[in-house]
Amino acid sequence: MPVKDEIQAANEQYVSSFEKGHLPMPPGRRFAVVTCMDARLDPARFLGLEEGDAHVIRNAGGIVTDDALRSLVLSHNLLGTEEVLVIGHTDCGMLTFKDEDVQAQLGTDIALHAFPNLEDRIRESVETVSDSPLLPDAVSGFVYEVETGRLRPVT
Repeated sequence: MPVKDEIQAANEQYVSSFEKGHLPMPPGRRFAVVTCMDARLDPARFLGLEEGDAHVIRNAGGIVTDDALRSLVLSHNLLGTEEVLVIGHTDCGMLTFKDEDVQAQLGTDIALHAFPNLEDRIRESVETVSDSPLLPDAVSGFVYEVETGRLRPVT
Protein backbone atom coordinates (compact mmCIF):
# COMPACT_ATOMS: atom_id res chain seq x y z
CA MET A 1 0.00 0.00 0.00
CA PRO A 2 1.47 3.41 -0.93
CA VAL A 3 2.31 5.73 1.95
CA LYS A 4 -0.32 8.27 0.87
CA ASP A 5 -3.01 5.59 1.18
CA GLU A 6 -1.74 4.52 4.61
CA ILE A 7 -1.75 8.15 5.76
CA GLN A 8 -5.26 8.77 4.48
CA ALA A 9 -6.55 5.64 6.22
CA ALA A 10 -4.87 6.69 9.47
CA ASN A 11 -6.40 10.14 9.11
CA GLU A 12 -9.89 8.70 8.67
CA GLN A 13 -9.39 6.77 11.91
CA TYR A 14 -8.26 9.99 13.63
CA VAL A 15 -11.21 11.97 12.28
CA SER A 16 -13.69 9.40 13.58
CA SER A 17 -12.95 10.42 17.19
CA PHE A 18 -11.66 13.98 16.67
CA GLU A 19 -12.98 16.41 19.30
CA LYS A 20 -10.39 19.19 19.40
CA GLY A 21 -11.60 21.56 16.69
CA HIS A 22 -12.57 24.08 19.37
CA LEU A 23 -9.03 24.71 20.62
CA PRO A 24 -7.87 28.35 20.46
CA MET A 25 -5.01 29.38 18.18
CA PRO A 26 -2.61 30.52 20.95
CA PRO A 27 -0.81 27.63 22.66
CA GLY A 28 -2.39 26.91 26.02
CA ARG A 29 0.85 26.31 27.90
CA ARG A 30 2.40 29.46 26.39
CA PHE A 31 5.73 28.08 25.23
CA ALA A 32 7.47 27.20 21.99
CA VAL A 33 9.94 24.42 21.25
CA VAL A 34 12.64 24.27 18.60
CA THR A 35 13.80 20.71 18.04
CA CYS A 36 15.13 18.36 15.39
CA MET A 37 13.10 16.70 12.66
CA ASP A 38 14.65 13.30 13.53
CA ALA A 39 11.93 10.64 13.34
CA ARG A 40 13.05 9.15 16.67
CA LEU A 41 11.89 12.29 18.50
CA ASP A 42 8.25 12.64 19.48
CA PRO A 43 8.19 15.99 21.31
CA ALA A 44 4.55 15.63 22.31
CA ARG A 45 5.32 12.38 24.10
CA PHE A 46 8.61 13.27 25.77
CA LEU A 47 7.34 16.71 26.85
CA GLY A 48 3.87 15.54 27.90
CA LEU A 49 2.06 17.72 25.35
CA GLU A 50 -1.47 17.53 24.03
CA GLU A 51 -2.86 19.31 20.98
CA GLY A 52 -3.03 23.02 21.61
CA ASP A 53 -0.35 23.08 24.34
CA ALA A 54 2.73 24.48 22.58
CA HIS A 55 4.24 25.52 19.28
CA VAL A 56 6.74 22.94 18.04
CA ILE A 57 9.16 24.10 15.36
CA ARG A 58 11.23 21.35 13.77
CA ASN A 59 14.17 21.40 11.40
CA ALA A 60 17.34 19.42 10.77
CA GLY A 61 19.40 19.79 13.93
CA GLY A 62 16.84 21.73 15.96
CA ILE A 63 18.71 24.93 15.15
CA VAL A 64 17.38 28.45 15.62
CA THR A 65 17.89 29.46 11.99
CA ASP A 66 16.43 32.64 10.46
CA ASP A 67 13.23 30.77 9.62
CA ALA A 68 12.90 29.27 13.11
CA LEU A 69 13.53 32.76 14.51
CA ARG A 70 10.71 34.11 12.30
CA SER A 71 8.34 31.48 13.70
CA LEU A 72 9.41 32.23 17.29
CA VAL A 73 8.89 35.97 16.81
CA LEU A 74 5.35 35.35 15.54
CA SER A 75 4.69 32.81 18.29
CA HIS A 76 5.75 35.24 21.00
CA ASN A 77 4.47 38.55 19.69
CA LEU A 78 1.20 37.48 18.07
CA LEU A 79 0.26 34.32 19.95
CA GLY A 80 1.55 34.96 23.45
CA THR A 81 4.26 32.40 24.08
CA GLU A 82 6.41 33.37 27.04
CA GLU A 83 9.17 30.79 26.98
CA VAL A 84 11.34 28.97 24.43
CA LEU A 85 12.92 25.53 24.72
CA VAL A 86 15.74 24.55 22.34
CA ILE A 87 16.14 20.78 22.25
CA GLY A 88 18.94 18.96 20.43
CA HIS A 89 19.53 15.23 20.66
CA THR A 90 22.23 12.62 20.88
CA ASP A 91 23.18 10.71 17.73
CA CYS A 92 22.10 13.65 15.56
CA GLY A 93 22.84 13.31 11.86
CA MET A 94 23.99 16.93 11.73
CA LEU A 95 27.09 15.84 13.69
CA THR A 96 28.15 13.42 10.95
CA PHE A 97 29.18 15.71 8.10
CA LYS A 98 30.56 19.12 7.14
CA ASP A 99 28.50 21.56 5.09
CA GLU A 100 31.22 21.97 2.45
CA ASP A 101 31.47 18.20 1.83
CA VAL A 102 27.75 17.74 1.23
CA GLN A 103 27.50 21.02 -0.69
CA ALA A 104 30.23 19.76 -3.07
CA GLN A 105 28.54 16.37 -3.39
CA LEU A 106 25.17 17.96 -4.23
CA GLY A 107 26.53 20.87 -6.27
CA THR A 108 24.82 23.50 -4.11
CA ASP A 109 25.81 26.29 -1.77
CA ILE A 110 22.71 26.04 0.43
CA ALA A 111 23.59 26.41 4.12
CA LEU A 112 23.04 23.07 5.82
CA HIS A 113 24.13 24.14 9.34
CA ALA A 114 26.04 20.98 10.26
CA PHE A 115 27.86 21.21 13.59
CA PRO A 116 30.68 19.34 15.37
CA ASN A 117 29.47 19.74 18.98
CA LEU A 118 25.88 19.24 20.13
CA GLU A 119 25.96 21.19 23.40
CA ASP A 120 27.76 24.14 21.77
CA ARG A 121 25.16 24.23 19.00
CA ILE A 122 22.34 24.26 21.54
CA ARG A 123 24.05 27.08 23.45
CA GLU A 124 24.40 29.07 20.20
CA SER A 125 20.69 28.68 19.47
CA VAL A 126 19.78 29.67 23.04
CA GLU A 127 22.00 32.75 22.63
CA THR A 128 20.30 33.62 19.33
CA VAL A 129 16.93 33.63 21.09
CA SER A 130 18.30 35.52 24.11
CA ASP A 131 19.88 38.19 21.90
CA SER A 132 16.64 39.00 20.09
CA PRO A 133 14.72 41.97 21.48
CA LEU A 134 11.61 40.45 19.89
CA LEU A 135 11.68 37.26 21.95
CA PRO A 136 11.09 36.41 25.62
CA ASP A 137 13.97 36.32 28.08
CA ALA A 138 12.97 32.84 29.26
CA VAL A 139 14.89 30.39 27.06
CA SER A 140 16.41 27.03 27.98
CA GLY A 141 18.48 24.42 26.18
CA PHE A 142 18.24 20.67 26.50
CA VAL A 143 19.65 17.47 25.06
CA TYR A 144 17.19 14.65 24.42
CA GLU A 145 18.98 11.33 24.79
CA VAL A 146 17.67 9.01 22.07
CA GLU A 147 19.15 6.06 23.93
CA THR A 148 17.14 6.61 27.14
CA GLY A 149 14.39 9.16 26.38
CA ARG A 150 15.84 11.44 29.07
CA LEU A 151 15.87 15.20 28.68
CA ARG A 152 18.90 16.89 30.27
CA PRO A 153 19.58 20.60 30.63
CA VAL A 154 22.44 22.25 28.79
CA THR A 155 24.14 24.92 30.88
